[in-house]
Amino acid sequence: MSTPLPELPVTFRPTVTRAVLLSLGTALFVVITAGAWLTHGFSAGDRATFTGAGLVVFGVIWMLARPRIVATEDGVTVVNLVTTRRLAWAQIVRVNLRAGDPWVRLDLSDGTTLPAMGIQPGIAKERAVADARALRALTEAHGTARPAAD
Repeated sequence: MSTPLPELPVTFRPTVTRAVLLSLGTALFVVITAGAWLTHGFSAGDRATFTGAGLVVFGVIWMLARPRIVATEDGVTVVNLVTTRRLAWAQIVRVNLRAGDPWVRLDLSDGTTLPAMGIQPGIAKERAVADARALRALTEAHGTARPAAD
């Protein structure tokens, strides 16, 4: 069964996970900040510290929601938690998403493996499998990768 090629540029990201994380981060920020400002007996410095702590919590959760994979005519950009790596199509040998894997792994031409957290089967498994197949099809069409068996 061949997978149709998506139109480039295309971005793969765990949208359900991202929505849950950003909603949680926003709610935590609001609760921490509101608690600090509505509690009597706190000084302005205490309130500012709690607000800052809420921003830090939101920032950490935002980083968890950051992963994505952007495929263009020129190659693939993999954005993980704190790193971003740009790859030419020819550098990707294989796209792997095996049962039990937390995210896609890219086998690279230099013999290394790069985790690509932008496709995660955690909450939306069917979507992740479809995205992994689409990325595999793009890799086979645009690069020098060997066709992979499902």
